[in-house]
Amino acid sequence: MLKTPAPPLAETGAHGVDPVLFREGMSRVAAAVHVVTTDGPSGPAGFTATAVTPVTDSPASLLVCVNTAARSAQALLTNRAFCVNVLSASDRDLADVFAGRTELHGPARFSKGEWGKLVTGAPALATSLVAFDCRLSDARVVATHHVIIGEIVSIRLGETKPALVYQGRLYHGL
Repeated sequence: MLKTPAPPLAETGAHGVDPVLFREGMSRVAAAVHVVTTDGPSGPAGFTATAVTPVTDSPASLLVCVNTAARSAQALLTNRAFCVNVLSASDRDLADVFAGRTELHGPARFSKGEWGKLVTGAPALATSLVAFDCRLSDARVVATHHVIIGEIVSIRLGETKPALVYQGRLYHGL
């Protein structure tokens, strides 16, 4: 029987794990794809994110991570409200729009998709599997990213259909 060589191991040292190796490792983790949106004094903005996770169910809250260099990050922090829209497999093109992979930028991104509003006024995608409408409750900078916690004030359940996930640097329906 032939044995496959073990993949390279990451060893931590004075400077931690190699960032390239970390990103390669994380590319192998399947994650739901979300479009996080905001609106308010800074205007509408949004971004695609896989770094979203529940925090607690009482009070219902979730955590979102966004690069500090992202234009949408400052709008979200100023607006103090956001909506996490969980994408279905049929929303793949919208994921690219909000990831900055098209010619659309800023508020023009909202010309794609069908948008409504929930309690906070942040845009909620009509085709999302679920929309979590949140008020910002905490935000901290950790290295290159804002770690944002939102208290969920409203939830809109969408149609039950296949989810969009990101794994291996590609979108997949699940």
